[in-house]
Amino acid sequence: MPNPKPDIRSPKEGRNLKAEKDSYLVGNPRAQRIRISGFGFPSAFGFRPSDLVPLFLVCVLAALAWSGVLPARAANPGDEVVIVYNTRVPESKDVADYYAQRRHVPASQIFGFPLSTSEDMSRTEFRDELQQPLAKMLKKQKLWQIDQTIVPATTNHPGRVEWKPVKSKIRYALLCYGVPLRVDKDPALSEPGMDNLRPELRRDEAAVDSELALLPLIEEKLPLAGPLRNALYTATNVAMFHPTNGLLLVTRLDGPTPAIARGLVDKALQAEADGLWGRAYFDLRNIKDPSYKLGDDWIRNAAEVCRHLGFETVVDDNPGTFPAAFPMSQIAWYIGWYDVNASGPFTRPVVEFVPGAFAYHLHSYSAATLRSTTQNWVGPLLAKGATITMGCVDEPYLSGTPDVGVFTVRMIYHGLTFGEAAYAAQPVLSWQTTVVGDPLYRPFGRNPDLLHRELVAHGSKLAEWSWLRLVDVNLAAGKPMAELVALLDRLETTRHSAVLTEKLGDLYAAQGKPSSAVYEYRQALQLDASPQQRVRLLLTLAEKLPALDRQHEAYEDYQKLLQEFPDYPDKLAICRKLLPLAQQLGKQADAEQYEAEISRLSPPPPPTAPPKT
Repeated sequence: MPNPKPDIRSPKEGRNLKAEKDSYLVGNPRAQRIRISGFGFPSAFGFRPSDLVPLFLVCVLAALAWSGVLPARAANPGDEVVIVYNTRVPESKDVADYYAQRRHVPASQIFGFPLSTSEDMSRTEFRDELQQPLAKMLKKQKLWQIDQTIVPATTNHPGRVEWKPVKSKIRYALLCYGVPLRVDKDPALSEPGMDNLRPELRRDEAAVDSELALLPLIEEKLPLAGPLRNALYTATNVAMFHPTNGLLLVTRLDGPTPAIARGLVDKALQAEADGLWGRAYFDLRNIKDPSYKLGDDWIRNAAEVCRHLGFETVVDDNPGTFPAAFPMSQIAWYIGWYDVNASGPFTRPVVEFVPGAFAYHLHSYSAATLRSTTQNWVGPLLAKGATITMGCVDEPYLSGTPDVGVFTVRMIYHGLTFGEAAYAAQPVLSWQTTVVGDPLYRPFGRNPDLLHRELVAHGSKLAEWSWLRLVDVNLAAGKPMAELVALLDRLETTRHSAVLTEKLGDLYAAQGKPSSAVYEYRQALQLDASPQQRVRLLLTLAEKLPALDRQHEAYEDYQKLLQEFPDYPDKLAICRKLLPLAQQLGKQADAEQYEAEISRLSPPPPPTAPPKT
């Protein structure tokens, strides 16, 4: 992905403007000054009242630290949404009706237009068949009122008149399966000022979503070539995400099939009710090239947010992406880059996305199509179970892609809706990003402490994840590990939870107590571990046992892995582990078998170059 520094133009002025950077960066002095005080657990746990940090206090202090005291927000009403479908695609209306029923969107706010049945539409089709008809319907249904607004003069700019909504009943637009994805390039495009743009930006192809996001400014006749600065990039004030500020929050319920598209709202509602629980995975490139380092920085920031807010967080900083054999279990959050097509664990028949999961892979053409389950990234991620995602329909250049650090902060830390967080994360609009998922989805809208107590009181299986998050929040806050070990060891839920028992094993390992760690990992295997969690536990045990002079158990665990998971992608690596163990244990026949298997599975050597003449 090339990374020029594009002219990011103000909608009115067409000038170079520096997009404001988000303040939540690793090492940010303001973030470092946040201090979290204590919280009491029942005295039966044997802790002082100030020993542990509660989830609710983390969220309260986050709100205070970022934007002042924030009032509780009611559930987002469906009447803030307009739904758009393609009348030429019957399934498009089915998806629209389903979403309207699930989110209680008024029938008067569902609009069908005869659009192209392709994922692409021309600039003329976009303007005449979607953009202008939708604007007319919003006016006709009195969903917004466009009028002139006086923008006062400032020190650097004269006063001016803008035409935009002065009132609006809606904030979101949802495009349904069958609505085209991309506005094609107009080869005849010619606009004043185009010559001032870098050559690679003298084009007008764009994501339909990103173009419609500026629908409130339709009367302003904005330039088409190149990206336009998003004035709400990094914003935290929910009230600002509104058509009266020139922005319509546009997402789509889409994917490889109509069933997948419909399922996005079902999984969103489930996560809103139960909370979003699971693990967070981040795939860096560990890149030093200044032109590309920005991508790593954004992803690293997102990982730090998840770690501090209690997600079990895995960061891979190898240049390559996660290998297919990596045991990626119970995925709630995934961000990575930079493969052309879905790769690694995401090519497996089953991917362990939890309901409500966010998954994003940074690539120039990650959303070139949404219909494929194997090509690019957005379609495959949705097909494998992700609930929300974003992607690029065409080359955006790195600085024109979503800032996933900002997205993660806004979604988890501030509790914004998916639509709000997605647009807070975009430095530019009228560009290449498509946003896929329920715009109202807000999994972090409930008080975490009350949710925790509710899960525990009802004996919910999800309570294990809430306990895990509490432990991880305290670890990130620097609480003594010994106290957290004591908590998990005494907690009754741990006895029945593979999630918490594995965590207890991890803490023992970090304390330098390998025998205790191995015991807990073995206990976790006897509980309700997910398939990929079982793979991770077996691998962990087999790697740790030889140091305890328990080679025979390690040998059995590697064998069990191959027996339980015959489709394990890296059998060669396991056979290479088994061979020396078999030799050491005097299992000559097994050793010969593994030698033969290694020979069979090993790739052929590269061809030898002919000698130079």
